[in-house]
Amino acid sequence: MTLKMRPIGRRTVVAGIAASTLAAPAIVSAQGTYPNKTVRYINPYPAGGATDTLSRIFCAKMTELTGQQWLVENKGGSGGNVGMDALAQSPPDGYTLGLGGIASHAISPTLYAKLPFNAKTDFTFISTIWQLPNMLVVNLDLPVKTVAELIELLRKNPGKYSYGSAGSGTTLHLCGELFKIMAKVDMVHVPYRGAAPAMQDLLAGQIQMIFDNIPGALAQSRPGKVRALGVTSAKRSPVVPDVPAIAETLPGFDISSWTTLTGPAKLPPEIVARLSELSKKALESEDLKAKFFEQASIAIWRSPAETAAFRDSEEARLAPIIKASGARVD
Repeated sequence: MTLKMRPIGRRTVVAGIAASTLAAPAIVSAQGTYPNKTVRYINPYPAGGATDTLSRIFCAKMTELTGQQWLVENKGGSGGNVGMDALAQSPPDGYTLGLGGIASHAISPTLYAKLPFNAKTDFTFISTIWQLPNMLVVNLDLPVKTVAELIELLRKNPGKYSYGSAGSGTTLHLCGELFKIMAKVDMVHVPYRGAAPAMQDLLAGQIQMIFDNIPGALAQSRPGKVRALGVTSAKRSPVVPDVPAIAETLPGFDISSWTTLTGPAKLPPEIVARLSELSKKALESEDLKAKFFEQASIAIWRSPAETAAFRDSEEARLAPIIKASGARVD
């Protein structure tokens, strides 16, 4: 069979070149002018916690880079799912973004029987923002000074002691469930609408422990208001090298919190590219990295494709842990 090739005329070539020439400046223009008004950034947790502090540092840098205000809106509830539902329903124009991450996008799909959004397909993942371990801290009245002593106390008193979290499905919750499985102990989970109110009840003695994001835990442990027992990462944190990793007592214990700059699905590619470029500049700037480190977190930039792949891998890694714990929210 012979295919007859139709000759391409000069006008067709010229027209094609002209079209591509016009298209390129349009993309550049879109990247160069976005954003040209205030950007709304949804933090799906209450004000006063680590996510709030770090989000405001990031948004201040993005404001500096773009010349437009990035305003943080705290919209807490259901372990971050309320805020992420609002983000998923926002128009995909680049002017409503938010803080995604391990809780809503890697834990909730397995933990919750029903979610108001699809954690994989209802969002556009732009970059990771930070990563940090949690820290196990206890009320000063609890008669333990090490993870081993805590395990011994819990084994002798099943169901007597409770731990707080920022809500079902957060890393604070999952750390507690993993601890129960690996240490073979029984303790009661008390979910809150954010880490800040949970910490207040810990200080008041209403609960006995919390696996808090390390910035919030350090704010209370450094002045001696609570006692730090261990960090949840596989190894010790360089910020607090004197605090052991829980894995030193329970080998294999490893959960760290991570977050993403996230938009609703179908965010235009040119806006995603622009946001990726801006995020890279922000997260690799020395001043932001220093401010993050002061909060015991590490700034991490990933490309949109890398961020989406990382989310997928984390959901797959954590799903067996969640199922083994028996934790389920109907």
